[in-house]
Amino acid sequence: MNDLCVGAVQMVSGESVAGNLVRAEILLREAAGRGAQLVLLPENFAHFSDRGSAAAAEPFAGDAKADAGRQPIQRALQQWAAELGLWLVAGAVPLSERADGSAVSGGRTRSGCLVYDERGVLRGRYDKMHLFDVEVADAAGRYRESASIEPGEQTCVVSAPAAALGLSICFDLRFPELYRQLATAGAEILFVPAAFTYVTGQAHWLTLLRARAVENGCFVVAANQGGEHSPTRRTWGHSAIIDPWGEVIAEAGEGEAVIVATLSGEKLATVRRRMPLLSMRRL
Repeated sequence: MNDLCVGAVQMVSGESVAGNLVRAEILLREAAGRGAQLVLLPENFAHFSDRGSAAAAEPFAGDAKADAGRQPIQRALQQWAAELGLWLVAGAVPLSERADGSAVSGGRTRSGCLVYDERGVLRGRYDKMHLFDVEVADAAGRYRESASIEPGEQTCVVSAPAAALGLSICFDLRFPELYRQLATAGAEILFVPAAFTYVTGQAHWLTLLRARAVENGCFVVAANQGGEHSPTRRTWGHSAIIDPWGEVIAEAGEGEAVIVATLSGEKLATVRRRMPLLSMRRL
């Protein structure tokens, strides 16, 4: 891994796709202006609704140039990456099609983390595997993400010039076996775009992020939603960048924010040499 300056964008997204894209662009430009070569957007950055994301779902553009009328989110991502000359990890985009182009049925969507290079070319797609079907002691009380989202089946590691990127989304964070698969497949940086609730985030967010970094000897870059989205939805924020030793090297509070940090290839190599966990495992 080479040294890499990364940014994580924290938002308080709502139901207006157009409005969210305006805010995302402003924050992305701030990250690029602060030297970020790769930037992570949070889960639901373009559309956040208690009713799910079906209303904003787009056909999957794949390697083609997205149509601004039918695929405004994907078109914006392509343009931002190319114009700003940075790698963009966008998690997650509501998609009405699977990666093979087949339609998602039953009124559900796929929640896809899309990766674009500095030319705006799609380099990877990961569909959220673990869905948030839980009870939480907050104003919403009960969440059933599987009612509106179809889970993905495949892990994804993207080879970028500076590092190998392991992709995940939000509730995936509670399943360490996913991150072990990403690490054994070569991932050096783990990405966690999220919309962690205030209650669960306050209790577990940073603990889980640090654990995923330490147990896999990876950097972790996590971009969360961070505020009140509706009378029943509040997210925790505290987006963070964590090194392979579990040290938090950048952290946001609540509300909109941009955090930036340089990830050291030497630090990664040193931690992995001194504590070669991946080669020592017995199971």
